[in-house]
Amino acid sequence: MNPWNYTTIFFPLFGLELDPPRSISLGPLTLHFYGIIIATGLVLAVLYCCRRCPEFGIDADTLTDGVLYVTPFALICARIYYCVFAWDEFAGDPISVLYIWQGGIAIYGGVLGAVLGTAVFCRWRKISYPATLDLVSLGLLIGQAMGRWGNFFNREAFGAATELPWRMGLFNQVTGAYEYYHPTFLYESLWNIAGFVLLHFLSKRRKYDGQIALGYVAWYGLGRAFIEGLRMDSLYWGPFRVSQVLAAVSCLAATAVLLYQAFRAHDPEKMFVARVKAAKAATEGAEEETVEESTEEAVEKPAEEAAEEPAEASLEAAPEGDTPEPEEDSSSGQD
Repeated sequence: MNPWNYTTIFFPLFGLELDPPRSISLGPLTLHFYGIIIATGLVLAVLYCCRRCPEFGIDADTLTDGVLYVTPFALICARIYYCVFAWDEFAGDPISVLYIWQGGIAIYGGVLGAVLGTAVFCRWRKISYPATLDLVSLGLLIGQAMGRWGNFFNREAFGAATELPWRMGLFNQVTGAYEYYHPTFLYESLWNIAGFVLLHFLSKRRKYDGQIALGYVAWYGLGRAFIEGLRMDSLYWGPFRVSQVLAAVSCLAATAVLLYQAFRAHDPEKMFVARVKAAKAATEGAEEETVEESTEEAVEKPAEEAAEEPAEASLEAAPEGDTPEPEEDSSSGQD
């Protein structure tokens, strides 16, 4: 199935017919809407995460540095993931693996790359890896929910044929007829939005670092395991859909850890944000003590100098030779 064969997109349930462009040209420059939408999702995710940074004990500038550091990891791993499991497309011309602008990336590879890059960054900047993943997971859901609409513009990542009321019709230029499929891009986008809303509110009541990250893995894995089963462009490893297996296994593993942690006691003071606040309070307290000591010294020194000045002034005021001599006793003469 070649996405370039499709033009008009039709949703019969809503009577909506669209023919969105795949790209726009600005002089010699061609901008693809897929890339524009991915970039927009990244910006929205960063803005959201920067706003929530203080709740996780992470500095916004540190987060911004992390995005610049981790994004290349995510892109490279997204490309590697796709090329490994679709090697037949590149076997005849291996150098084409580098032609990423021609398409061919996998979101799960990007997620794995982001997790790996975040681990390296956190170790380098000496910040909590689980707490950072909690925050990053929320941003990922924003980016993924937005990014799936890039598939809409490209007429790709749709599911199997269906006659369900909410089906999506694609006009095939070759056959001259509409073909109706599951709008799986829409399913995943809505699933990610629901997951973001749920985890956004749960994140305000976190009991331990890493809880939201586990929730993301469980939620996204559950939805992707079912949605991937409907898609017609899945990457395979033998008879298995790679992303479906990965989604199911990761969902079960994350759910098991969440259940285990649910029966354990957690000290909120051990969370990274609490430790950062405690360290900040201790530093501010030490600075206040230093300021108070400096103030006391500044007050005591002028007072001592003021007490010494009158004594020095009285000595300087008395002229030499004016000191009175003792009088002789007149009653001590002869009879």
